[in-house]
Amino acid sequence: MFGKLTAKPGYRDALLSILLEASHDVAQVEGCRLYVVNTSPDDPDSVYIYEAWDTAQAHAASLELEETRAAIHRAMPLLAGPPDNGVTLTPVGGLGLDVG
Repeated sequence: MFGKLTAKPGYRDALLSILLEASHDVAQVEGCRLYVVNTSPDDPDSVYIYEAWDTAQAHAASLELEETRAAIHRAMPLLAGPPDNGVTLTPVGGLGLDVG
């Protein structure tokens, strides 16, 4: 999964902090292979998240965590608009993620 969140001007770092904290929480969910928080020098208010999950059910389980729900609750007021729908991708190979 690859998604984008756009922070209100001046709130990107606060949003980053919440998402980086969330990365530690989702790492405890079985089936989470990757959760990487990214920024772009060309888009100073946006944060990009790349996630890799074994199954859609594993991802759904991460959204049920109390910590995840609390992070979402803290992050929403920092956003300039609703999260984009992102894109779901199917890894087929490459460096950094064993896809079997």
